[in-house]
Amino acid sequence: MKNNGGTRVVVIGTGFVGASYAFALMNQGIADEIVLIDANESKAIGDAMDFNHGKVFAPKPADIWHGDYDDCRDADLVVICAGANQKPGETRLDLVDKNIAIFRSIVESVMASGFQGLFLVATNPVDILTYATWKFSGLPHERVIGSGTILDTARFRFLLGEYFSVAPQNVHAYIIGEHGDTELPVWSQADIGGVPIRKLVESKGEEAQKDLERIFVNVRDAAYQIIEKKGATYYGIAMGLARVTRAILHNENAILTVSAYLDGPYGERDVYIGVPAVINRNGIREVIEIELNDDEKNRFHHSAATLKSVLARCFTR
Repeated sequence: MKNNGGTRVVVIGTGFVGASYAFALMNQGIADEIVLIDANESKAIGDAMDFNHGKVFAPKPADIWHGDYDDCRDADLVVICAGANQKPGETRLDLVDKNIAIFRSIVESVMASGFQGLFLVATNPVDILTYATWKFSGLPHERVIGSGTILDTARFRFLLGEYFSVAPQNVHAYIIGEHGDTELPVWSQADIGGVPIRKLVESKGEEAQKDLERIFVNVRDAAYQIIEKKGATYYGIAMGLARVTRAILHNENAILTVSAYLDGPYGERDVYIGVPAVINRNGIREVIEIELNDDEKNRFHHSAATLKSVLARCFTR
């Protein structure tokens, strides 16, 4: 039974990402109730037991249990981490056919409970599956959010911080577009302490420009590198999901690079794609349309076109 005034987050899929996300929620004291759902019920039961044994160490102990789709009825947020994982050599878009059918079943089961909250989607390809969640749920698009390029942007800021020897929190730079191979850095608007990054490297010559391009390539290909080394990525995205969750449940009006539905901004329509957006208790309050140079505009449109070509195959437009 939901606590009066408390917040409930339902995590669907307790694999590497889902379990790491629930762990981040618990350690940061973000939610009052955390419900774990998995097709492998034994795994969800075991995770709930394990988490509960650590409640004494949590800053704000949450009620945690394994549940079922009926528990979604009173949820503020349902976070979908279920689906087939990306394997070595696979792109995120290779996972579409495997995961569309899984998502239809999940979303229809959630909605059958009477759910009236927000969806947050983490499973790849996240932009496609966020669109699928919107379609299958029938909810307003602002109440369906994908993790988008929040992790790519975090990777970008981390690597730029290392390069310039400053804290990544003081690097203001975005990765936008598909969470995948066609994403792009917005160099034209990137700055550190108000100083444009392009200006910071001007005096360093051509080699510094090559360094910046190498940084972006390492951001774009980070998942491939991590998957090759340890089989999956989960800690970084789990913390990113926790950050989005905090922005939602605490009504922060925070600007985060999530997968949001575009119906005009950036000259694109009918696509979910990674862009900066204002996030609060109602979901996506608004998309922030940052100014792009001509090259960035072209790359963004190419990224959107790549996603739309997949959507055209999966949905009747």
